[in-house]
Amino acid sequence: MAQAAERVRQLALRLYPYEPLEQERHPEPDLRASSARTAHLRQNRGGLSRQHERESPSRRNRRFKKSGPQSIGKSRGGWNTKIHLVAASAVCALNFSLSAGNAGDAPCGRELLWQTEPPVEPCGLLMDRAYEGNETRELSVQLGYTPVVPPNPNRLEPWDYDKELYKKRNEVERLFRRIKAYRRIFTRYDKLDIIYLGFLLLAFTFEILR
Repeated sequence: MAQAAERVRQLALRLYPYEPLEQERHPEPDLRASSARTAHLRQNRGGLSRQHERESPSRRNRRFKKSGPQSIGKSRGGWNTKIHLVAASAVCALNFSLSAGNAGDAPCGRELLWQTEPPVEPCGLLMDRAYEGNETRELSVQLGYTPVVPPNPNRLEPWDYDKELYKKRNEVERLFRRIKAYRRIFTRYDKLDIIYLGFLLLAFTFEILR
């Protein structure tokens, strides 16, 4: 009986990692090698706990890696996403798209204009000064709009524009302010564009129905 009790105690000391301080544990060579590999992995991870050893999705429940466009880029304010918008009024958005924070506004604006259905009759197109380039204004005229945008101060040949009509551009800014009142829009929690665009569409729908 005493020999069986001693064998059980020795087996428990091997399996249980937290032995009393008065007892010294002498692991087997294979256990020492396993401990050395674990310590090496922890050192490579910078000593941080609960961090995966490789960049891959969890294999639990057969999860797969999320892949697709993300439109995330580093600008002056950090990593962010730009929202480009064509609106008919302070509550009605016609078309919108995403781009990385470090992407230029004008190329994304021209692509958005191409994707938007042109007006039935000529109407004014109020644009921010970031879209005042020659190519953007020529495209707006080609699509049937009348560009209303102030020129940059460094323009050698500035043009005149309807300043009273341009004051209505604040309707678009108010629309931006209202959709960014939704926390999921203001702080992007989604990795992929398709998910974030879905919540943007939901926010614009709420604004129309309000």
